[in-house]
Amino acid sequence: MSYFAIATWKFSLKPVQAAVKLLKSGKSCLDAVELIARMTEDDPTEPSVGYAGWPNLHGEVELDAAIMDGRTLRVGAVAGVKGFRHPISIARRVLTDTEYNLLVGTGAELFALDKGFRKEILFTGQSILDWRRRMKNRKLNDGHDTLGTVCIDRKGNLAAANSTSGLPLKHPGRVGDSPITGAGFYADNEVGAAAATGVGEEITKCCLSYKAVELIRRGMHPQDAAETAVRNAHRRLRKYKLRVGNMALVCCDKKGNYGGAANHGLFCYTVASDRIKPVLIKARPVR
Repeated sequence: MSYFAIATWKFSLKPVQAAVKLLKSGKSCLDAVELIARMTEDDPTEPSVGYAGWPNLHGEVELDAAIMDGRTLRVGAVAGVKGFRHPISIARRVLTDTEYNLLVGTGAELFALDKGFRKEILFTGQSILDWRRRMKNRKLNDGHDTLGTVCIDRKGNLAAANSTSGLPLKHPGRVGDSPITGAGFYADNEVGAAAATGVGEEITKCCLSYKAVELIRRGMHPQDAAETAVRNAHRRLRKYKLRVGNMALVCCDKKGNYGGAANHGLFCYTVASDRIKPVLIKARPVR
């Protein structure tokens, strides 16, 4: 069986390169999506995920992450976590060590400490300057670059994962789509998998990732499924006169066919496999 990895945004290029090497060595898709997220969480230049994530209105970095096993449909997710660099790894321990889907806030932090994770300061110099600038301009809710990723391993298993610091200057406790099953991510070995990025309120209303996977189940190519899911969500929100923010997703079927789409012109994603050298693809906007 071939192996495959896809992830959102330009900053995922190096993590995806590392992930396909891991998959080539025989490691699992869960290991691969966790690696992609962890490398992004460690990046001090990326202000939307992990260590350098955007602070909330009170100047605190709150992180959300999730991981899903397409073999079992089991999920592990955390939301509103403060003081931990790698929420994706905490989420994976929720998946492997509990029967829960989602832990939030203080409960998630206590769980992380119990599992041996170390607390640290996440508010970097870069994010402090950005926070001060945004507070001065009160520039709220202007989109977000969540790390979303999907991988297939040599055994044909699929996994999906997300990691994010949420909207810049969000209200403390706000949670978007990233840790919500079916909205920010979904994986099913029988069909395929998807992961989303953008304004979580809009993505959650439309269950964007689940919709894309279900379109693949009905026989659509992943590219068509991605475009259809985004287009339908965009038009449905407009129909009800709701705000329509930036939305995008990546997806694949169980054979490694893939696609990506967005309702704006800024979205790009990285793809790599045993047959495809790591490449950055710019998505054509659909509405």
